[in-house]
Amino acid sequence: MALTALAQRIECVGRQVNRVVEWLCAGLVAAMILVVWLGVCGRYFTEGGFSWTEELARYLMIWAALLAVSCAAWWREHVGLDIVPSRLPDGPRRWLKLLTDAVTVGFFVFMCIYGIDMTIEGRSQFSTLFGLSMEVPFAAVPVSSALAAFQFAVRLVTDFSNLSRAETAAVPY
Repeated sequence: MALTALAQRIECVGRQVNRVVEWLCAGLVAAMILVVWLGVCGRYFTEGGFSWTEELARYLMIWAALLAVSCAAWWREHVGLDIVPSRLPDGPRRWLKLLTDAVTVGFFVFMCIYGIDMTIEGRSQFSTLFGLSMEVPFAAVPVSSALAAFQFAVRLVTDFSNLSRAETAAVPY
């Protein structure tokens, strides 16, 4: 009983984190659309247009796409093959799911650690138009990897404690 209560609390935190990340992704995509639209209008109505719109849109897209990975993890909408699990009985399928979740958490923790090193190295690199340190765009890798590792860990805990599907992310807000 205590494990189920703990899993429900962890799942609640995961839901709240996902809600914030979804809104952040929506804001980044809206900003990207606005910037691209501004760039197109700038080219159409002025001779040279705005040189910075393409680079800013690229960085916004990188952040939005990488942050969306944790949302896909939360909703279990990430890419996966169902060939083997669909042919297994319930017991082995559950253990395969737990193993897959654990390996995925490990992968994203590795990506977070590697991304931190990459971000630190990006301090000495600068973008061509903004003169902005590449530390900001590169930081998308460790931040999104940490969020994805967290969301997959939430899934691991909820799967391990056998929370029913009605108690997990399948229920809309």
